[in-house]
Amino acid sequence: NKMTAKEIVQNFYKSDVLLDTKLMESFLHPEVILDWNSSKGFLQMDRTEILALSAELSVAYVRSKIKISHILQDENQVSVRYSHYVKTFENPREEMLLAHFMVIWEIKEDKLFRGFQMSQLS
Repeated sequence: NKMTAKEIVQNFYKSDVLLDTKLMESFLHPEVILDWNSSKGFLQMDRTEILALSAELSVAYVRSKIKISHILQDENQVSVRYSHYVKTFENPREEMLLAHFMVIWEIKEDKLFRGFQMSQLS
């Protein structure tokens, strides 16, 4: 039985995917593009750049947790509002709020294909 677009996105954020490049790879469409408006400005990232960011995060943080407050599906598009918490190697017992995110993902061939993301550092 086929997973819904919403379930695919939920599974993506539920796993510790942001620190696991191999796992992240399995969720990303080969032609994935992420448009990201952050506190620092605008970024457009392809698959290689998204995976490089994941590798960077895994060097900086020992754990990563996504707390979703809203998730809505409209056909093959899913919007998610979430907060990203991390634990550092220096202080693995303390959970730290990294940033708040709002993202719309378009799902294609059961993969994350086109993302539109806004974030604000905590």
